Amino acid sequence: MTTVPLPTADTRWRCALCGNLTRFDVTRSSKVIEYVHLDLAGESKVEEREVVSETIESVRCRWCNAVDQIELVDRPGAGS
Repeated sequence: MTTVPLPTADTRWRCALCGNLTRFDVTRSSKVIEYVHLDLAGESKVEEREVVSETIESVRCRWCNAVDQIELVDRPGAGS
């Protein structure tokens, strides 16, 4: 399993196989701290959420189903 880096303000994901830039299935693991508010009826609502750590396990292209073919490329106008 290859770790896929997150896109930044200057980069975005692209499928190296088909060129897709817009549709991906992302599998991620997260460790979070949540402040949960329960009303008197017992219904819960998350009012605050802090992500302690997050790892992207895989990114699959929705167009061609390629896995481990996702790369980071520059966004249009990045660095201008």
